[in-house]
Amino acid sequence: MDIQNLAYAITQIVHNFGAVTVVSGAVFALLWRATKVQRRLARLVLAGWLVQAVSGATFGAISYYYYAQFPDLTGIAVAALVLKVVCAALGIFLTAWQLLAQSSDSSRRYSWLALCFLGILALSSAAVLRWFS
Repeated sequence: MDIQNLAYAITQIVHNFGAVTVVSGAVFALLWRATKVQRRLARLVLAGWLVQAVSGATFGAISYYYYAQFPDLTGIAVAALVLKVVCAALGIFLTAWQLLAQSSDSSRRYSWLALCFLGILALSSAAVLRWFS
């Protein structure tokens, strides 16, 4: 068994579940407006964003461990990676804001819309990163 490919596969599975969590959690929060439900979803979405960040870094760590260098990314792949990192950072910030701030229903709704957009953008960037790396 190739341990390197197994490590990449496990990391990809975890990364995929993180992606599903950030997008679906935001979509469900837009559908269920009860504050208690939204707080639970915010915790779930925050965990998803953190999983995205850690598993994304793990991809680089696996490459560094096996090749003593990070993946050789250029052009569009670098832009897609930067966009994913920015989406994750903003996603973590906005989700934490959802949990900590006492905001109005309308501002929470706009925040959930932004989180939905960030999740979709990060997921789309992942496809670009995969094809151009």
